[in-house]
Amino acid sequence: MKKQRSPLAGSFDQAVVKSQVTDEKLVAKRREQIVSAAIELFSEQGYYLTTVLDIARKAGVSAGLIYQYAQTKEDVLLLSLVTVLDSYKQELPRSVKATDDPIQALWKSLDAYCRVIDRRRSAAVLAYRSTKSLPRPQREIIKRLELETNEYLADRLRDCVSAGLFREINVDLVTYQLVLYAHAWALKHWRLSAITTIDGYIEQGFDFFVHAMATPKGLVDYGRFLSARPPKSGRLKGKRKAGRAGK
Repeated sequence: MKKQRSPLAGSFDQAVVKSQVTDEKLVAKRREQIVSAAIELFSEQGYYLTTVLDIARKAGVSAGLIYQYAQTKEDVLLLSLVTVLDSYKQELPRSVKATDDPIQALWKSLDAYCRVIDRRRSAAVLAYRSTKSLPRPQREIIKRLELETNEYLADRLRDCVSAGLFREINVDLVTYQLVLYAHAWALKHWRLSAITTIDGYIEQGFDFFVHAMATPKGLVDYGRFLSARPPKSGRLKGKRKAGRAGK
């Protein structure tokens, strides 16, 4: 089994966030420790009210040690935001098999995206609240990583269009609609978690998007997909009949 690469080990140009330590494994380990504390504090009390000393105390290290792995508080924030972006970049490709048909591949990609959001809700919310606090060059890094991740979802949408399963769409726009849907689970979790589960949220959202874009051929394929995959929420059973009726 291939060992999972740390999101803080070589995920972007090392010159961006300089470290005085050259051991890559140690850098990854310490940065994960620092980032975990930083995300919690930034989320609870805000970026501006949180000091490097606060982060050090929370992480159980000295402020001096933090400065060996990140030169500024902005660097710590950047590393914190990169963790969630890099998680998307790692999880989405791993979720899909070469044998998956286009709709199944799109489902698995959205499912993986939403579940990363669910595991890292605080970091996802932090990205919305605090990206503007970064200097412009670091904001550009975040934008670049976001676009790289989104391209994987965009490719899955293009595959559905090419296979005749979806009508012609503005792929870039729909990609962001999918991304924003996934992010909403974190942004409005206080309410969404009271009315559905993460399984139900993903199923209902995917069903909505498919029916907004699917061709008659796509609806038949989607019906087969539902028949092969019993819905966990129990809410989509009736959709199978509609899918089979299109045959």
